[in-house]
Amino acid sequence: MRINRHWLIMMAMLCATTLWAATDPRDDASPWGISSSAEWSSEYPKFNPLISQAGVRWLRLFPEWGSIQPKPGEFKWDGADRIVADARTNNIHISGIFCYFAKFASADGGMRRGPIKDMTYFRDYVAASVARYKNDIRYWEIWNEFNGSFYQGPNKVKEYADLTVAAYDAAKQVDPTCKIGMSVANFDVAFLDAAIKAGASNHFDFVCVHPYENLGTVAANGESGYLSMAGSLRKMLASNHQPTNTPLWITEIGFSAPIKPDPAQDALQAEMVAKGFILSVAQGFSRIEWFEARGPSYGKGTDLSLIRADWSLRPAYQALKTMTGTLGAEPKYLGWWKAGADGYGFVFQGKAGNVLVAWSAPGATNAVIFDAAVRVVDLAGKEMSLAARQEQVLTSAPVFIVGLPEAIVAQAKVQAGKPFPWGNDYSQEREVSIRLGNSNVEKGINQLNPATTLPDTLANSDMCRRLNFKHGSEGRYAYFRVDPTFAPFGTKELEITLVARRIAADKAAGTTLLYESTAGYRSAKGGFSIPAGDDWQEYTWKVDDANFVGQWGWNFRFEATGSPNEFLIREVRVTKTVK
Repeated sequence: MRINRHWLIMMAMLCATTLWAATDPRDDASPWGISSSAEWSSEYPKFNPLISQAGVRWLRLFPEWGSIQPKPGEFKWDGADRIVADARTNNIHISGIFCYFAKFASADGGMRRGPIKDMTYFRDYVAASVARYKNDIRYWEIWNEFNGSFYQGPNKVKEYADLTVAAYDAAKQVDPTCKIGMSVANFDVAFLDAAIKAGASNHFDFVCVHPYENLGTVAANGESGYLSMAGSLRKMLASNHQPTNTPLWITEIGFSAPIKPDPAQDALQAEMVAKGFILSVAQGFSRIEWFEARGPSYGKGTDLSLIRADWSLRPAYQALKTMTGTLGAEPKYLGWWKAGADGYGFVFQGKAGNVLVAWSAPGATNAVIFDAAVRVVDLAGKEMSLAARQEQVLTSAPVFIVGLPEAIVAQAKVQAGKPFPWGNDYSQEREVSIRLGNSNVEKGINQLNPATTLPDTLANSDMCRRLNFKHGSEGRYAYFRVDPTFAPFGTKELEITLVARRIAADKAAGTTLLYESTAGYRSAKGGFSIPAGDDWQEYTWKVDDANFVGQWGWNFRFEATGSPNEFLIREVRVTKTVK
């Protein structure tokens, strides 16, 4: 039998590639990561051993371009060499990042203004970095928050697309197995969408987001909205004919706590570490990098780090260590399970076997009962035995329930591909609404940060809420998010209606609308000057470029920055435009 030599060579290459992918020392399937700021990044020799002990396998840290290449043709690798070597010593993978400009390449001699003078400079820098570290670093992210304040240029979208293409082509020529990622500040799906359309199509291997604000909503029972992020990204990729199985990363996420020990706030941060990782993995993010290990306060008396400035360990550090120790280095998500009446539950195959991670909404409790004995581990790592049929009360603090009965595991697996059960399905509704009061009545619209408004009862006992100017600048805003099933990515034409009235007939008041559009947050045309009188008044804004994915966690807000007085809000409605 004659065997085609070319076919043998191709098969050998395929086998070698498959084996390399499975055993690549630069890679693993662990979701546990840390992202370090530039300010305290030099402390990595001290914090790397600590985060490694906490189970962290990935570190987003790499020197800026300007420190590596002070002038064309001159490279100084000492700093990067030390970072890579220390990570290797501590069994941590580096996820690299190309940022910012070297001074000789920027438009103004600085580090963040473009467009770049000559793209050859960037290609050479990328190629040199990938070539030097191709045995250690497989993943490279293009820039840090290009869509935010870390880049200034006349056409951000096109300039980012051009940099992405240049980096992709240069890197792949040196190391075809490396991976290049697009990245944005916040959850800016619109910017990613625009950059792909501007030329970055098919020139990236993974996508990175920084959804700080979205995690913040989880502290107020915003899990449903948070769980929609991966779906929005995949819809965006599909609309651009990109692979919908493109890996999704979160390369910065965090939740702050006071610099000095504060039991309540420290406990809340610990909860948010666990929820941030679990909710992200459950919806399909393959890697999450908490910002940060040890970091600055930025002058507000708080920081986001797991390790305080004095090197004492926060409860959030222990929560991460408990989570990685229970679920293992490479946990496998099996599916969701409704814990109690409306508690959150996610089942994993982990180091300790099958594990349920479960909690209740803030201020609520749920009880779960198992037919067999299980073990319960709290965020501090304290373990207790739970006998068969003994009730376990869930609070807002996640717990790890180890040794699940097989029936629950099987149920979770069946439900893995089904929509999450929290919230309602508004996909077939034409309109959603919220009635404001002491307790809001929500039908597809959620009020975020309700403290910016206060409950108010009129003489006729009509419940409503009023703007709370005493709450500072935020007291002039009322924030709302629409259920993601009602207006998913691609829903552009909407009507937003406000039902409001003056506090008193002689107290003029008014508002404008800021909404999430395909071009970012923008002001809607027209403003609502609330007429005098005691009657409720309606005003409707029509938009044709909505993009309600929650870039900053919310979809729209009413702004009273120009209003001379507070006003009352009774109802808000969002309606799909019917042609």
